Amino acid sequence: QVQLVESGGGLVQAGESVTLSCLASADIKIQTTVGWFRQAPGKQRELVAHITRVGSKIYADSVRGRSTISREDAKNTVYLHIDKLKPEDTAIYYCNILYAMEPRYPWGRGTQVTVSS
Repeated sequence: QVQLVESGGGLVQAGESVTLSCLASADIKIQTTVGWFRQAPGKQRELVAHITRVGSKIYADSVRGRSTISREDAKNTVYLHIDKLKPEDTAIYYCNILYAMEPRYPWGRGTQVTVSS
């Protein structure tokens, strides 16, 4: 069982940036794909970015062009950097390891990002 711990969120102003970290309790370099999700109040959890084992990066329309996902396998950590934050980016952000594009492990507690206008 892999445990995932997200961090880096907080209260930020619109237009600022944030870098989120996802620390896995196991060796992630043998995993295939790691994804960042978010869940806004009253909405379903959505996948916003994922990175494959070979480094391919895919983004949802909502964050494409202002986000960067990266991985540091030696630290079992995956990052999500978002620029030009908008109030609609307000959500709890989660990470998970994906198998066939489905989350594989229990969700962590997530990290709250709140963007004020």
